[in-house]
Amino acid sequence: MSATRERVAEAARTILVGEGADAVTMRRVAEMVGVTAMAIYKHYPGREALLAAVADRTFDELGEDWGTKVPDGDWETRLMCLLEDFLDFALGRPHLYTFLMTDRRDRARRFPDDFRRNGSPAFARVVELAEEGMRLGLLRPDDPLETALALTSPVQGLVQLYLGGRIGLEEDDFRALCARTVRRNLRGLRV
Repeated sequence: MSATRERVAEAARTILVGEGADAVTMRRVAEMVGVTAMAIYKHYPGREALLAAVADRTFDELGEDWGTKVPDGDWETRLMCLLEDFLDFALGRPHLYTFLMTDRRDRARRFPDDFRRNGSPAFARVVELAEEGMRLGLLRPDDPLETALALTSPVQGLVQLYLGGRIGLEEDDFRALCARTVRRNLRGLRV
């Protein structure tokens, strides 16, 4: 990736993280990078392509980083660390989270096909843990992809409610609620 292309994508992500996807315009990105708005079109054919590049890059980075806190911990500890990573991301960069996870986008990954093809590097970590849990006899045999979805969806729903101001808890209490929710789901999925 060229240096200018990289700077353009990083500027778009900076705006997105701070203000949301609607605030990302070619003109604003160009001003941050110090080029003309037309110069950006040499690297990205349009705003949607630029935002898609930001999404792809961010998902790749999340996939690399998630699950590395306790790589040698027991199975449940590693699962709960993935939850912590998810919450760190969702609560620490809510505009970026919303853009990646809930905003409608043409190239957004779709369940189940894109996820079966490892289209989501971050979600793939949860699928891997579901497969491992089944191999170890900790989880009932089932579709690992759907099991991972069953583990993650309730927390995603809670995050949406929290970010929307519908859950009146301090962040630490909200994180504890999410952990209890995952553990409740685990009780239903365990052998």
